[in-house]
Amino acid sequence: MSALGSLTRRLGHRRWFAAGARLLVPADRLVGRLTRGRVVALGLIPSLIITTTGRRSGQPRSNPLLYVRDGDGYVVIGSNWGQTHQPAWALNLLAEPTAEVAVGGRRIRVRAELATGAERDRLWRLLVTEWPAYQTYVERAGGRDIRIFRLAPTGPA
Repeated sequence: MSALGSLTRRLGHRRWFAAGARLLVPADRLVGRLTRGRVVALGLIPSLIITTTGRRSGQPRSNPLLYVRDGDGYVVIGSNWGQTHQPAWALNLLAEPTAEVAVGGRRIRVRAELATGAERDRLWRLLVTEWPAYQTYVERAGGRDIRIFRLAPTGPA
């Protein structure tokens, strides 16, 4: 891990970091789209672009997310930087679990599986190892259920 990546992980616990990072999401989304998922989050942490179907609009909605690998799948978490409301992309996945991810320059169709029970606990440990600030986000979220999804590949996009 680079020194900048290590610093980013330490700063992730700070409120100002989460607030500032939220403001950069549109730029991150654009860079991810232009690079076909090769560069997301400035390459500091493993990130992908997920494209879900809007549950109300039916339109494609793209968001950059940190992920961890789990076998052939990708694990993402609806932390929403510790805000008290669910992220729209997670609600979209609950309504329509098929999505697409752009990661490392590849576009892959996936099916989202909401993690529960022991499986959720196992995936939580993987996520916190990659981004320790998730512990802080849980505290900030005020008791909100922070959903964890495993994205299982279903084929190329």
